[in-house]
Amino acid sequence: MQILTVDIGTGTQDICLHNTRLDPENGFKLILPSPTMMVHRRIRAATQKRHTLILDGVTMGGGPCQWAAQEHIRAGLPIFATPDAARTFNDELEKVERLGIRIVSENEAQQLTRTSSSADSTTRIRLADFDLDSILQTFQHFHIPLDDLAAIAVAVFDHGNAPAGISDRQFRFDYLDERLRISNRLSTFAFLASDIPASMTRLQAVAASARSLPAPLIVMDTAPAAILGAIFDPVVAARPCKIIANIGNFHCLAFRLGQNSQVEGLFEHHTGEVTRPKLETYLRALAAGTLTHTDIFNDMGHGALVYRQTPLELDPASWQVAVTGPRRSLLTDSATAQPSSLKHYSATPFGDMMLSGNFGMLAATADLLPNLGDEIRASLGHARGIAPWDV
Repeated sequence: MQILTVDIGTGTQDICLHNTRLDPENGFKLILPSPTMMVHRRIRAATQKRHTLILDGVTMGGGPCQWAAQEHIRAGLPIFATPDAARTFNDELEKVERLGIRIVSENEAQQLTRTSSSADSTTRIRLADFDLDSILQTFQHFHIPLDDLAAIAVAVFDHGNAPAGISDRQFRFDYLDERLRISNRLSTFAFLASDIPASMTRLQAVAASARSLPAPLIVMDTAPAAILGAIFDPVVAARPCKIIANIGNFHCLAFRLGQNSQVEGLFEHHTGEVTRPKLETYLRALAAGTLTHTDIFNDMGHGALVYRQTPLELDPASWQVAVTGPRRSLLTDSATAQPSSLKHYSATPFGDMMLSGNFGMLAATADLLPNLGDEIRASLGHARGIAPWDV
């Protein structure tokens, strides 16, 4: 049985084809530029050619592609976008228009392309986080058949569509709190395509861009996926209570996990806003149970949730925080003048830190598709004593 997992971040999209008949280390994997980085490059090329830009497709991750769009506008060049594509930059379309992007219908976008004064004066870019056709073509180029996929799992970061006047940072943390109160397990942040909450517009867009799939689609938030995947490191799995920090290119998130990986607290910040001393302070406060939502929110982070105020004692003789993510050097780099005051352990599930989210998605898939659960669990290491299945 094969399961395709795609973890879509700001810098990279991490792709793993898991074969339950093989050890996880033998799964085929790709670390490629993220979709927003690819769109960023295409927009910059259009700017250099002084092309009119037409954006259509669905809502996707912003960041780099938005920065490129703003550079295009500052160069005095027009951008037209369909409503769904425009929501990549802001869920409130009037704010997108204030950026200088003109909102047009799908028919108008097609008409603009047809009636362009010259075929060489317009660049049309279709926005989407998930491009299954390109992934399939890549594997097919290496003669890897994907006609027996049992499931497809995709992770993206979704702020959610906050109502007008509500902070998207606050809205996201209200959503995280709601999900954990429904079910205190990391797989609560994964959904079958038919069950995605209406407010999770980026997850919805992934499903919308993946019609007529050959297998069931699971979508999941990237941060819980990475934390869940990190538990597959046997050193991390062996400790019943722990803190795991995922330091991504754009977002830094830490979970405090108790017995059976129950969530006792978490915080989420923007990686670019976090220094090593600040991160250490927040991690210690999370362990102590004293961290508050306002501590993070007023520092321009997303926020914090603490469900257990009882201190988690950090063992001074051992590692105190498990770390994963492409920017983990923020905490782990010992070459700096001031090494971290927190002892840390670099989680590498199945020998590959970059696939933490992919392994987390596999665990969530086992939860959401019970008919596949036993085979997935067996392939991920019941025999090795790695069993974070109560999450």
